[in-house]
Formats: sequence, structure tokens, C-alpha cells
Amino acid sequence: MILASTLTTNLAILVLAGFIGFVVISKVPNTLHTPLMSGTNAIHGIVLLGGLLIVGLSGNGTFNKIILVVAIAFGTINVVGGFLVTDRMLEMFKSKPKDKEGGSS
Repeated sequence: MILASTLTTNLAILVLAGFIGFVVISKVPNTLHTPLMSGTNAIHGIVLLGGLLIVGLSGNGTFNKIILVVAIAFGTINVVGGFLVTDRMLEMFKSKPKDKEGGSS
């Protein structure tokens, strides 16, 4: 009975967190997406470090280690993808070099 109650509570928290996250992110203007992505990349880097530290502990079972490795893999993909998208968006704001000939061919 206690396990079902805990599972229901955790599932409700997960659903509410997902809904609140969606509502908050959908109201962010486009000009703020690049700074927010940089901030979330830093947070994900800290999460990855924590996951690596927990994997290194010897008290975890095999199933927990498998879940941690999968979480670390997804977190790494998220960090790398976020930095690539941030870099691509920042390239759009750089000024293009002027044509030295003054005309196009």
C-alpha cells in the first residue's frame, strides 16, 4: 500500500513538473532562447558530473548502474546538442565579411 502511494505521488510530481516546464518555456520570447540554452547546458553539465560520481559509488545495484549510464548518455547528448544549437544561433548574429570587389559575378 505504501509503495503504491509513493509511486502515485512521484508520478503526479513528474506530470506536474512536465506541465509547468512546458508552460514556462512556451512563454519565453525567441530572443531569450540562446541565453537560456547556455544556462541549461551548464546545469546539465553539473547533473552529468553528479551522475558520474554516483555511478562510481560501489553501493549501487546493477539495475541502478544501467539506469545511471542511460541517464548520463542522454544528458551528454543533450549538452552536446545544446552547445551545437547555441553555437549555430550565435553564428547568425555575426556580421558577414564585405565583398572586396564591390559587386557580384
